[in-house]
Amino acid sequence: MEPHNATTIPATCTHTHLFPGAHCHLQGLPDPTAFATAPHPIDIYLRFPDGAATDAELHTETPTGPTLKVPAYTTGAGTAIDAHTWTVRDLTATGDEVELTIGARSAT
Repeated sequence: MEPHNATTIPATCTHTHLFPGAHCHLQGLPDPTAFATAPHPIDIYLRFPDGAATDAELHTETPTGPTLKVPAYTTGAGTAIDAHTWTVRDLTATGDEVELTIGARSAT
């Protein structure tokens, strides 16, 4: 599976699944510092270290701040992961990437 269009931002995740405190590194943003300061909605292609990948959406117009909507996917080991929407605890520019820190599961 590859990103579905040219405006999808690739991201590498540090674990095989998401949980509070997990990190994903957004790559290829035109201005990482500006995005970390004032994020806007984007499509993301999440890649996990076990070879699994899925599309996701970063939403910024929510009452609780940015959220990451991730559809159901299967890990490289074959574990089914349900669809979840996560709050985004932090966005930090780190060189030419933006580190996204996952917060709690969102009710939305």
